[in-house]
Amino acid sequence: MGGICQVAYVVENLQQAMKDFGAKFNIGPWYYADAYKLDTAKYRGQPTNMKMNLALGFSGNMCFELIQPADTEPSVYWDIINKRGYGFHHLGMATQRFEEDVERYLQMGYELAFEGSTPRGIRFAYFDTTTDMPGMLELIEINDMQDQFLSLIQKASQHWDGSEPARDIKQITTQLK
Repeated sequence: MGGICQVAYVVENLQQAMKDFGAKFNIGPWYYADAYKLDTAKYRGQPTNMKMNLALGFSGNMCFELIQPADTEPSVYWDIINKRGYGFHHLGMATQRFEEDVERYLQMGYELAFEGSTPRGIRFAYFDTTTDMPGMLELIEINDMQDQFLSLIQKASQHWDGSEPARDIKQITTQLK
């Protein structure tokens, strides 16, 4: 808790990126969702219905996320792509003190660029930290369900032999209690 738990990249082609990151860096297997839609989301204070294709995979204890915008709606993903192209997007920080940490980063002067909750009810908040680092910072609320979700993905990576590098995320979500 309170530490960096994720490194995220925006990619032009999610399927190709999963293959490349797996082959080059032994990250995987990847669990992906196409046209992923958040339950609630605000982009720079305004409601948004943006969609993305995303994938999560592990290498050791580090979670990696690949994100491909699935539409042209304004988003934090397009912000970075339009500014400098595809590549590193954000670091993810785990928190069980979501409101306190959101307030802490606001007090530091960072703009809350994107916020909402996932279909599993996990809250997130992206801060535009590009004045101080090459990308953004995402606060990720960790509760028992999110911990179980990430643990299942990490467990799949522990003795992964490179086979079946891209797997539907439903293979994990159906295992959640």
